[in-house]
Amino acid sequence: MPDLETLTGLFHDSPSELGEFDEVSADEMPAAYRQLLAHNAHMTVTVERFHNSPVDVRVLDKRVSATHYARKILLARQTDGQVVQFGIMRVNLAYLSPEVQQEIQAEKIPLGRVLIQHNVLTRVQLFSLWRIVLGEELQQVFELPADSVTYGRTAMIDCDGVPAVELLEIVTPPRAGEDRVTAAGRAQPVKGPE
Repeated sequence: MPDLETLTGLFHDSPSELGEFDEVSADEMPAAYRQLLAHNAHMTVTVERFHNSPVDVRVLDKRVSATHYARKILLARQTDGQVVQFGIMRVNLAYLSPEVQQEIQAEKIPLGRVLIQHNVLTRVQLFSLWRIVLGEELQQVFELPADSVTYGRTAMIDCDGVPAVELLEIVTPPRAGEDRVTAAGRAQPVKGPE
């Protein structure tokens, strides 16, 4: 079962380094976030459809052991390089073929795309939805002020019937011309470039 503290603990001393996490239901989320997160599908496919653009993976950090490969990543639109997702994933290598392991560890293609291209039979299980007041790292990644709020999820991917991948996936808040949610719960317009 994907655990928030376990996943964030791979790269951080505490989840609070990323932000203030509160578990929520899908009904408590704004519609766009619900569309992005409250489902049992690959996030790669979901964010590409939502943003109408393929995405590239950028690996920020990784941890490799004899049994597991974990990484902290960004997904960015190919159209303009805009970051659309922050994530942490941990893969149990025993449950994937050597070819799939090699392609994941090459760090050139998003995880979901690798699994799809290799015809790995997958089942994505949503576990928890999170409302997140951005901490310092996410403020920098998303280029937003400290009072900004976004949403994320923890999920598991079963590969060929076994739980192989634990996930923390946090989506980018709205950009210029859209409303963003603040920690006080108010929607405020996001200013575009001057």
